[in-house]
Amino acid sequence: MPESAPANAARWYYGWNIVAAASLITLLTVGMRMGVGPFFLPVSEDLGFSRSVLSSIVAVGMLCYGLAMPAAGYMVSRFGTKPVLLLGTSVVVLSSIWSVLATGYWSFFFSYGVFLSAGLGFTSPVAMTPIIAKWFTRLRGMALFFLSTGSMAGIAIMTPVFTVMIESLGWRWTMVAYGTVFVVVALPLILWVIREDAPAETDTRLAGADKSPAKAKQSPPLMHLSVMQVLKTKPYWQVFIGLFACGFSMNLLGTHGVPMLVDHCFTPMTASGGIGMIGLVAIFSTVLLGRISDRMPKHYLLAIIYFVRGLGFIGLLMVMTPLELYVVAAIGGIVWAGSLAMSSAILADIYGVRLVGVLYGWAYLGHQVGAMISSWFGGWGYEVTASHWPAFGAAAILLFIGAAVSLTLPVRRPPSLVRQPA
Repeated sequence: MPESAPANAARWYYGWNIVAAASLITLLTVGMRMGVGPFFLPVSEDLGFSRSVLSSIVAVGMLCYGLAMPAAGYMVSRFGTKPVLLLGTSVVVLSSIWSVLATGYWSFFFSYGVFLSAGLGFTSPVAMTPIIAKWFTRLRGMALFFLSTGSMAGIAIMTPVFTVMIESLGWRWTMVAYGTVFVVVALPLILWVIREDAPAETDTRLAGADKSPAKAKQSPPLMHLSVMQVLKTKPYWQVFIGLFACGFSMNLLGTHGVPMLVDHCFTPMTASGGIGMIGLVAIFSTVLLGRISDRMPKHYLLAIIYFVRGLGFIGLLMVMTPLELYVVAAIGGIVWAGSLAMSSAILADIYGVRLVGVLYGWAYLGHQVGAMISSWFGGWGYEVTASHWPAFGAAAILLFIGAAVSLTLPVRRPPSLVRQPA
């Protein structure tokens, strides 16, 4: 017994502490950025904005969120993770206060649409993916899946929490509470848990690490390519297309999911509960998906995620009762997580961890371009057609395309990209 206790303690890898801290910060970040739905109608009524006008502000915000991603990835590679997270936290808190004080279009546009989005971009999963990729090699897919758990928890927890708080306190005090919680939670984690100095052997030093035949057969990643060279390769754009579909669908649901269900005669609480159910189920499904992500070809798993998610969008348009809503949401939640984790893991496997922050940041810009378009199209499409089918049907089609494209991703580095000897 005296010998086994230290042995068991020695098996704990500090990288999991970083994953836990990053997941909690992600919960707050994604919870706000993808939890626009509960704010949408109250803000529109309070400030006198039409749905299309507010949708345009949200769309610009999604673009700013996306533009902050490659900037965050570049700054992390230059200055480290902590400074970027501290900068993002400061911007989030200050812009939340500014949003509360906003009374007109331009003040709300810049506070909520531009600066809050940029701050959330600097504290997003993109800013923390490089440090997790640095700490993990053997279980990189699982670690990044657990980071996605934070995103799903943000949807599952923050959406109904925002709804309850807005109904009780109003959207302004809810923003004040959010900014306060953000700094209280994020600041200690950034200062005392996040560490840059990963061991050279990463998690391969753990017991059993040398018994993984799948890893032993893998070719080394394409670490010699520059960013510009990577942008000329096919696999990168395949990932980009999938993330575009992912961003279009996820933000459409986050922004217009609750209003769509309310328009279909569900109560606001039932509607937010249905959307929250997706994230709640996804929290637990990431455990299973994380387990198999390092045991099967990642592109197959990514294709399954996109395809089933597309079916879920069609199902949400057709549900008639709360029970049907919760069943469809639960099925969709099983595959709701993982597309971001798989995309970043695939980029790291193919191109190496050296540039994963910058590459993932630029690829995530495609995610946010899709999010921007769906934010606008969801509001505009409903006002023009009085139906949510155009936007939600488009999301399903794009997800099916993303699934087809993902199936053609390479399992390992493409032979055509290997540098030939002179």
